[in-house]
Amino acid sequence: MANQLSNEKKTMAVSMLCEGSSIRSIERITGVHRDTIMRLGIRMGEGCQKIMDEKLRNLSSKLIQVDEVWGFIGMKQKNANEKKVNTDGKVAGDVWTWIALDSETKLVPTFAVGDRSQYMANCFIEDLASRLSNRVQLSSDALRAYESAVERAFGSQVDYGSIFKTFSHSELAEQRRYSPPDVMHVKRTPVTGSPIVDLISTSHVEKQNHTLRMHCRRLSRLTNAFSKKLENFKAAVALHYGYYNFVKTNAAIRCTPAMEAGVTNSAWTVANLVEMIEG
Repeated sequence: MANQLSNEKKTMAVSMLCEGSSIRSIERITGVHRDTIMRLGIRMGEGCQKIMDEKLRNLSSKLIQVDEVWGFIGMKQKNANEKKVNTDGKVAGDVWTWIALDSETKLVPTFAVGDRSQYMANCFIEDLASRLSNRVQLSSDALRAYESAVERAFGSQVDYGSIFKTFSHSELAEQRRYSPPDVMHVKRTPVTGSPIVDLISTSHVEKQNHTLRMHCRRLSRLTNAFSKKLENFKAAVALHYGYYNFVKTNAAIRCTPAMEAGVTNSAWTVANLVEMIEG
Protein backbone atom coordinates (compact mmCIF):
# COMPACT_ATOMS: atom_id res chain seq x y z
CA MET A 1 0.00 0.00 0.00
CA ALA A 2 1.12 3.57 -0.72
CA ASN A 3 0.92 4.57 2.95
CA GLN A 4 3.50 1.89 3.75
CA LEU A 5 6.10 3.30 1.38
CA SER A 6 9.04 5.23 2.76
CA ASN A 7 9.11 8.96 2.04
CA GLU A 8 12.15 8.34 -0.15
CA LYS A 9 10.17 5.96 -2.38
CA LYS A 10 7.23 8.34 -2.46
CA THR A 11 9.49 11.26 -3.38
CA MET A 12 11.10 9.28 -6.18
CA ALA A 13 7.73 8.20 -7.62
CA VAL A 14 6.21 11.68 -7.36
CA SER A 15 9.31 13.31 -8.89
CA MET A 16 9.04 11.02 -11.89
CA LEU A 17 5.32 11.71 -12.25
CA CYS A 18 6.02 15.45 -12.21
CA GLU A 19 8.65 15.10 -14.92
CA GLY A 20 6.36 13.25 -17.30
CA SER A 21 7.31 9.61 -16.72
CA SER A 22 4.57 7.06 -17.29
CA ILE A 23 3.17 5.07 -14.38
CA ARG A 24 4.42 1.78 -15.82
CA SER A 25 7.95 3.14 -16.32
CA ILE A 26 7.94 4.34 -12.69
CA GLU A 27 6.80 0.87 -11.66
CA ARG A 28 9.71 -0.73 -13.51
CA ILE A 29 12.29 1.65 -12.06
CA THR A 30 11.10 1.87 -8.45
CA GLY A 31 9.56 -1.57 -8.01
CA VAL A 32 6.37 0.02 -6.66
CA HIS A 33 3.14 -1.43 -8.05
CA ARG A 34 1.35 0.79 -10.57
CA ASP A 35 -1.88 0.82 -8.54
CA THR A 36 0.04 2.11 -5.54
CA ILE A 37 1.64 4.80 -7.70
CA MET A 38 -1.79 5.77 -9.02
CA ARG A 39 -3.27 6.13 -5.53
CA LEU A 40 -0.25 8.10 -4.39
CA GLY A 41 -0.54 10.40 -7.42
CA ILE A 42 -4.23 11.05 -6.72
CA ARG A 43 -3.56 11.92 -3.06
CA MET A 44 -0.67 14.18 -4.05
CA GLY A 45 -2.80 15.92 -6.68
CA GLU A 46 -5.62 16.52 -4.22
CA GLY A 47 -3.11 17.76 -1.65
CA CYS A 48 -1.51 20.15 -4.16
CA GLN A 49 -4.96 21.52 -4.99
CA LYS A 50 -5.57 22.31 -1.31
CA ILE A 51 -2.16 23.94 -0.94
CA MET A 52 -2.74 26.18 -3.96
CA ASP A 53 -6.26 27.08 -2.81
CA GLU A 54 -4.80 28.18 0.52
CA LYS A 55 -1.62 29.97 -0.55
CA LEU A 56 -2.49 31.54 -3.91
CA ARG A 57 -4.59 34.37 -2.50
CA ASN A 58 -4.34 38.20 -2.48
CA LEU A 59 -1.99 38.11 -5.45
CA SER A 60 -0.68 41.44 -6.74
CA SER A 61 -0.50 40.37 -10.37
CA LYS A 62 -0.61 42.99 -13.12
CA LEU A 63 -0.76 41.02 -16.38
CA ILE A 64 -2.86 37.86 -16.60
CA GLN A 65 -3.31 35.67 -19.66
CA VAL A 66 -5.90 32.89 -19.92
CA ASP A 67 -6.33 29.99 -22.33
CA GLU A 68 -7.73 26.45 -22.63
CA VAL A 69 -5.99 23.14 -23.42
CA TRP A 70 -7.83 20.23 -25.01
CA GLY A 71 -7.57 16.64 -23.79
CA PHE A 72 -9.85 13.64 -23.46
CA ILE A 73 -10.96 10.99 -20.99
CA GLY A 74 -11.14 7.38 -22.15
CA MET A 75 -11.70 8.23 -25.81
CA LYS A 76 -12.17 11.22 -28.07
CA GLN A 77 -15.59 12.83 -28.21
CA LYS A 78 -16.45 11.43 -31.64
CA ASN A 79 -15.93 7.86 -30.44
CA ALA A 80 -17.74 8.57 -27.17
CA ASN A 81 -20.78 9.80 -29.08
CA GLU A 82 -20.75 6.76 -31.37
CA LYS A 83 -20.46 4.29 -28.49
CA LYS A 84 -22.84 6.26 -26.24
CA VAL A 85 -20.59 5.63 -23.25
CA ASN A 86 -22.08 8.51 -21.28
CA THR A 87 -25.44 6.79 -20.91
CA ASP A 88 -24.22 4.73 -17.94
CA GLY A 89 -22.99 7.75 -16.01
CA LYS A 90 -19.31 7.42 -16.87
CA VAL A 91 -17.41 10.48 -18.04
CA ALA A 92 -15.74 10.06 -21.42
CA GLY A 93 -14.81 12.30 -24.31
CA ASP A 94 -13.31 15.76 -24.55
CA VAL A 95 -12.08 17.60 -21.47
CA TRP A 96 -10.62 21.10 -21.29
CA THR A 97 -8.10 22.55 -18.85
CA TRP A 98 -8.60 26.29 -18.32
CA ILE A 99 -5.35 28.02 -17.34
CA ALA A 100 -4.50 31.48 -16.00
CA LEU A 101 -0.89 32.70 -16.07
CA ASP A 102 0.79 35.77 -14.60
CA SER A 103 3.02 36.67 -17.53
CA GLU A 104 5.50 38.56 -15.30
CA THR A 105 6.01 36.10 -12.42
CA LYS A 106 5.04 32.98 -14.49
CA LEU A 107 2.74 31.93 -11.63
CA VAL A 108 -0.38 29.92 -12.44
CA PRO A 109 -2.83 31.35 -9.88
CA THR A 110 -5.66 29.01 -10.84
CA PHE A 111 -6.85 26.40 -13.31
CA ALA A 112 -10.05 24.47 -13.89
CA VAL A 113 -10.88 21.15 -15.55
CA GLY A 114 -14.20 20.56 -17.31
CA ASP A 115 -15.95 21.24 -20.58
CA ARG A 116 -15.71 24.36 -22.74
CA SER A 117 -19.06 25.81 -21.70
CA GLN A 118 -20.14 29.23 -20.51
CA TYR A 119 -20.67 27.77 -17.04
CA MET A 120 -17.04 26.58 -16.83
CA ALA A 121 -15.82 29.95 -18.11
CA ASN A 122 -17.82 31.69 -15.39
CA CYS A 123 -16.49 29.42 -12.63
CA PHE A 124 -12.90 29.75 -13.86
CA ILE A 125 -12.89 33.55 -14.18
CA GLU A 126 -14.73 34.03 -10.87
CA ASP A 127 -12.11 31.90 -9.11
CA LEU A 128 -9.35 33.93 -10.78
CA ALA A 129 -10.92 37.22 -9.71
CA SER A 130 -11.20 36.03 -6.09
CA ARG A 131 -7.43 35.47 -5.92
CA LEU A 132 -6.35 38.94 -7.08
CA SER A 133 -5.85 41.97 -4.84
CA ASN A 134 -5.71 44.73 -7.45
CA ARG A 135 -6.82 45.73 -10.93
CA VAL A 136 -5.16 43.69 -13.68
CA GLN A 137 -4.87 43.67 -17.44
CA LEU A 138 -6.43 40.44 -18.66
CA SER A 139 -5.88 38.87 -22.07
CA SER A 140 -7.69 35.96 -23.70
CA ASP A 141 -8.30 34.46 -27.10
CA ALA A 142 -11.52 35.20 -28.97
CA LEU A 143 -13.61 32.51 -27.23
CA ARG A 144 -17.00 34.19 -26.81
CA ALA A 145 -17.60 32.76 -23.33
CA TYR A 146 -14.81 34.89 -21.85
CA GLU A 147 -16.47 38.24 -22.45
CA SER A 148 -19.56 37.62 -20.32
CA ALA A 149 -17.53 35.67 -17.74
CA VAL A 150 -15.12 38.59 -17.26
CA GLU A 151 -17.99 41.06 -16.97
CA ARG A 152 -19.70 38.82 -14.42
CA ALA A 153 -16.58 38.34 -12.27
CA PHE A 154 -14.77 41.69 -12.56
CA GLY A 155 -17.42 44.17 -13.63
CA SER A 156 -15.63 47.34 -14.65
CA GLN A 157 -12.63 46.65 -12.38
CA VAL A 158 -10.43 45.15 -15.09
CA ASP A 159 -8.61 46.13 -18.26
CA TYR A 160 -9.55 43.31 -20.60
CA GLY A 161 -8.62 42.68 -24.21
CA SER A 162 -8.92 39.73 -26.59
CA ILE A 163 -6.69 38.58 -29.41
CA PHE A 164 -8.01 37.05 -32.62
CA LYS A 165 -5.63 35.10 -34.86
CA THR A 166 -6.27 34.27 -38.51
CA PHE A 167 -4.50 31.12 -39.69
CA SER A 168 -3.52 29.99 -43.16
CA HIS A 169 -5.66 27.35 -44.84
CA SER A 170 -4.40 23.80 -44.51
CA GLU A 171 -5.14 21.11 -47.07
CA LEU A 172 -4.60 18.36 -44.50
CA ALA A 173 -7.67 16.78 -42.94
CA GLU A 174 -8.35 18.09 -39.44
CA GLN A 175 -7.92 14.68 -37.85
CA ARG A 176 -4.47 14.28 -39.44
CA ARG A 177 -3.06 17.75 -38.71
CA TYR A 178 -1.09 17.84 -35.44
CA SER A 179 0.81 21.11 -35.85
CA PRO A 180 -0.88 24.52 -36.15
CA PRO A 181 -0.92 26.33 -39.50
CA ASP A 182 0.90 29.61 -39.98
CA VAL A 183 -0.56 32.74 -38.36
CA MET A 184 -1.52 35.16 -41.13
CA HIS A 185 -3.00 38.02 -39.11
CA VAL A 186 -3.38 39.06 -35.45
CA LYS A 187 -6.05 41.47 -34.24
CA ARG A 188 -5.95 42.86 -30.69
CA THR A 189 -9.24 44.29 -29.43
CA PRO A 190 -9.87 46.19 -26.15
CA VAL A 191 -13.08 44.86 -24.56
CA THR A 192 -13.36 46.39 -21.08
CA GLY A 193 -11.50 49.23 -19.40
CA SER A 194 -8.31 50.62 -20.91
CA PRO A 195 -5.94 47.76 -21.70
CA ILE A 196 -2.58 48.53 -23.30
CA VAL A 197 -3.13 47.16 -26.79
CA ASP A 198 0.47 46.04 -27.29
CA LEU A 199 0.21 43.93 -24.12
CA ILE A 200 -2.91 42.05 -25.25
CA SER A 201 -1.36 38.65 -25.80
CA THR A 202 -1.69 34.94 -25.04
CA SER A 203 1.87 33.99 -26.02
CA HIS A 204 3.07 33.23 -22.49
CA VAL A 205 0.09 31.10 -21.52
CA GLU A 206 0.34 29.21 -24.81
CA LYS A 207 3.94 28.39 -23.91
CA GLN A 208 2.64 27.19 -20.55
CA ASN A 209 0.29 24.89 -22.44
CA HIS A 210 3.36 23.30 -23.99
CA THR A 211 4.96 22.91 -20.56
CA LEU A 212 1.81 21.20 -19.29
CA ARG A 213 1.78 18.73 -22.17
CA MET A 214 5.46 17.89 -21.70
CA HIS A 215 5.21 17.31 -17.93
CA CYS A 216 1.72 15.83 -17.61
CA ARG A 217 1.78 12.48 -19.36
CA ARG A 218 -2.01 12.37 -19.76
CA LEU A 219 -1.90 15.36 -22.10
CA SER A 220 0.92 14.12 -24.34
CA ARG A 221 -0.25 13.92 -27.94
CA LEU A 222 -0.21 10.76 -30.07
CA THR A 223 0.33 8.38 -27.16
CA ASN A 224 -1.75 5.86 -25.22
CA ALA A 225 -1.16 7.76 -21.97
CA PHE A 226 -4.60 9.38 -21.75
CA SER A 227 -6.66 9.25 -18.55
CA LYS A 228 -9.39 6.67 -18.10
CA LYS A 229 -11.08 8.58 -15.24
CA LEU A 230 -11.79 12.28 -14.75
CA GLU A 231 -10.67 12.03 -11.11
CA ASN A 232 -7.23 10.85 -12.20
CA PHE A 233 -6.97 13.57 -14.84
CA LYS A 234 -7.80 16.35 -12.36
CA ALA A 235 -5.30 15.00 -9.83
CA ALA A 236 -2.53 14.79 -12.45
CA VAL A 237 -3.08 18.40 -13.55
CA ALA A 238 -3.18 19.63 -9.94
CA LEU A 239 0.06 17.76 -9.16
CA HIS A 240 1.72 19.36 -12.17
CA TYR A 241 0.77 22.88 -11.11
CA GLY A 242 1.76 22.29 -7.51
CA TYR A 243 5.16 21.18 -8.80
CA TYR A 244 5.34 23.98 -11.38
CA ASN A 245 4.45 26.80 -8.97
CA PHE A 246 6.46 25.77 -5.91
CA VAL A 247 9.25 23.39 -6.97
CA LYS A 248 10.32 23.85 -10.59
CA THR A 249 12.76 26.69 -11.29
CA ASN A 250 11.63 28.78 -14.26
CA ALA A 251 14.51 29.62 -16.59
CA ALA A 252 13.10 33.06 -17.44
CA ILE A 253 13.01 34.28 -13.82
CA ARG A 254 15.67 31.94 -12.32
CA CYS A 255 13.48 30.94 -9.38
CA THR A 256 10.13 29.33 -8.82
CA PRO A 257 6.99 31.28 -9.81
CA ALA A 258 5.79 31.22 -6.18
CA MET A 259 9.02 32.93 -5.08
CA GLU A 260 8.77 35.56 -7.81
CA ALA A 261 5.16 36.28 -6.84
CA GLY A 262 6.09 36.60 -3.14
CA VAL A 263 4.04 33.57 -2.09
CA THR A 264 7.07 31.72 -0.65
CA ASN A 265 10.54 32.78 0.43
CA SER A 266 12.39 29.79 -1.00
CA ALA A 267 12.03 26.99 -3.48
CA TRP A 268 10.35 23.83 -2.26
CA THR A 269 11.41 20.29 -3.08
CA VAL A 270 9.28 17.31 -4.04
CA ALA A 271 10.21 15.89 -0.61
CA ASN A 272 8.66 19.00 0.98
CA LEU A 273 5.44 18.43 -0.96
CA VAL A 274 5.35 14.75 0.02
CA GLU A 275 5.93 15.60 3.69
CA MET A 276 3.25 18.31 3.72
CA ILE A 277 0.64 16.10 2.07
CA GLU A 278 1.53 12.60 3.28
CA GLY A 279 2.88 13.58 6.70
